[in-house]
Formats: sequence, structure tokens, C-alpha cells
Amino acid sequence: MAEFTLELNDDQKQIRDWLNGFAKDVMRPAAAEWDEREETPWPVIQEAAKVGIYSLDFYAQQFFDPTGLGIPMAMEELFWGDAGIGLSIVGTGLAAVGVLANGTEEQIGTWIPQMYGDVDDVKVAAFCSSEPDAGSDVGAMRTRAVYDEAKDEWVLNGTKTWATNGGIANVHVVVAVVDPELGSKGHASFIVPPNTPGLSQGQKFKKHGIRASHTAEVVLENARVPGSCLLGGKEKLDERLVRARERAKSGGERVKNAAMATFEASRPAVGAMAVGTARAAYEVALDYAMTRSQFGRPIVDNQGIAFQLADMRTQIDAARLLVWRASWMAVTGKPFTSAEGSMSKLYASETAKKVTAQAIQILGGNGFTREYPVERMHRDAAIYTIFEGTSEIQRLVIARTLSGMPIR
Repeated sequence: MAEFTLELNDDQKQIRDWLNGFAKDVMRPAAAEWDEREETPWPVIQEAAKVGIYSLDFYAQQFFDPTGLGIPMAMEELFWGDAGIGLSIVGTGLAAVGVLANGTEEQIGTWIPQMYGDVDDVKVAAFCSSEPDAGSDVGAMRTRAVYDEAKDEWVLNGTKTWATNGGIANVHVVVAVVDPELGSKGHASFIVPPNTPGLSQGQKFKKHGIRASHTAEVVLENARVPGSCLLGGKEKLDERLVRARERAKSGGERVKNAAMATFEASRPAVGAMAVGTARAAYEVALDYAMTRSQFGRPIVDNQGIAFQLADMRTQIDAARLLVWRASWMAVTGKPFTSAEGSMSKLYASETAKKVTAQAIQILGGNGFTREYPVERMHRDAAIYTIFEGTSEIQRLVIARTLSGMPIR
């Protein structure tokens, strides 16, 4: 078991510096353009694929880092570059985590490579869980999956929303209800292969922030997928449903559903994204405060500015420590007995919103314009307290974990 450490090893430092260089030289110069265009930055994803950042091998290497710091380190550097482009580069990873968390070895080997494509023909993937009436309340999910035993196919019907890469993805991972009587315990995840009839893109959303990341509805109308596309397989699903029914009758301990398992695995990574955005805004504010003069001296000499910068840096470092602890706990198999994963996501996301707002204040009128990146960073930071579990839901998870109450 890896010891918990705050010191990156030489290999990790080399990867961090490599990612930082890509973020600085490729992502940042393109950030404002793709934010304005509100389109997927395919050329940047292509560049990321060419150098090996957008690839299954790279993310697998970070995912299996025995210290647990590979993924949060990578997320922080890429989102330090730009949150919208960063999400376009890493958004496929949520679908990949969905397969890793719930799929068989054969499914992992078959579908995850198709999510990324190759250097000459890059692809993206989408994880589809939220619905118009089922966001934080996963128990309200209505998308149905019905098994056609004669054809060994599952028939999917419903509408998903807020899907990163939804509709443009090569592979969609869809969470659907297989047993409505079990609520969220009657859910399962399915692979929807490329060009499946019955799957289409619905509304594409025009967003406040992360505009370079494609977000849309995914509509499923009698979309048929082979039985082999049920993640984990039918035998495993049937066993899980039997246990869930028995627990429901006895009032016993609840089991995790497929969507919740995916989100629990990814929340520290989202926290790392927020840390990257906060760090970027802090650095702009610090540089500005040291070079901007008013009343004959740099504004950093004013206590009101200096104390803000001190608080910003302290909060960023504290957020990173929570993220690293949760990531280390996850990779070493230590249970989140105090909801440490949710803690890291909660604190880091709230820190990003606060720090980016303070950065705008320090820059004054300049911070309110698009000539400086902090206004974009502030718009981008708003998403961290919303997606993959709102701050309110994180607090609920933490409180219920501490009190021993069930997490539904």
C-alpha cells in the first residue's frame, strides 16, 4: 500500500511539467476563441491526441498510479489551462469510469478504446445519467430499459440531459431503469454503440461557462442494444436485483446504484479541476496586484488586497490537500467513512467560485472585461458546485455519512 505523501516523485513531476506546458502553449492561446464559438475544440483535442494526452494509455497510467495522485495532478494542470477546453479533453473519461466501475474485462477492452479513437480520427464518449426531472434525485429517473429475451436485446426509451458530448459521442454510456419498483437500486448502465438507430441529439445547451464543452440532451426512442452491452452482464444484474429486493423487504442496508458508483469515483477528480481553475485565477490576480500601481505603489501593498491573496492561496492549498487525501484513500482501498470524496469536491468547488470572484475584484474594472481571463474563469467555476452532485447534495452526503443515515 502506498504511503500518503505530499511530495510528487520524479516521474509525476515530469508529467506535471509536460501537462503544464501543453496547457500554457496550446490550451490558453485557444481558450477565448472557443469560449466565444461555443463549439467543441476538435483541433485542440487532436493536438492532445498527437502528444499522447488524449489517449486511453495516458489516462490508464494516471488512473493506476499507486499513489492516487496521477488523476488529480493531471486534472489540475489541464484545468489550469482552461476549464472549457479541459472538459472537452477529459469529458470522455467520465464514460470510461462508468465502464471501469461497472463493466466486465471484455467490455472494458472492447469499448473504452472506441471512446477515444486514434490520433488520425479522434472520438469522444458521453456518460448519460441526468434527466429533465431527475438530476440530484436519481430515484426519479424515467429512462427505461426492457429486455427482449427472444432477441437478447435491451430496448431503451427516454431522454437524458446535461450530457457532456451528448449526441456527438462515438459511444454513449446510459443509465436506465430496469426495475421501477426498486427505485435507484433498480438501475443499470448500458453501452449504446456508434450509429445505434433510435439515439439522437436533442437540445444543445448554450451555457454560462465551460462553453467549449459540448452539452446536450440525448433522446432514446426504441434504441436497441445487444445483451452484451449491459455493463457487468445480465447474470450479475439479476443477482444484484434479487439482493436489492430482499433488502427492500427486510429494510436492510442499501446498495449503491450504477450512477452513484461512477460519481463517487470521479468526485475527487472534479475537485482537482476546481483547484486548477482557482489556481489560474489566483495567479492572474497576484501578478496584477504586483504590477498595478495606484497612489504611487503596487496595489499588493494595500492590506485589503494582500489579505485577499493570502486567503485565496490558503484556500487553494487546503482544497488540494482534501483532493489528494481522497484520491489516495480511493486508490488504496480506504473507505470514505466521513465522505472524504464529497468533502474534497465540496470544498474545492466552493473555493473555485470564491477565488475567481475575488480575482475579478482585485482586477477591478479590468477583471469585468473579456480582455482578462478571470471573468471567463469565474463563469467556468460556477459549474463545479453544480455538476456531479451539487454542493447541497455533497453536504447531504457528508451529513448522512457522519450520522449513519442511509444515502439514497
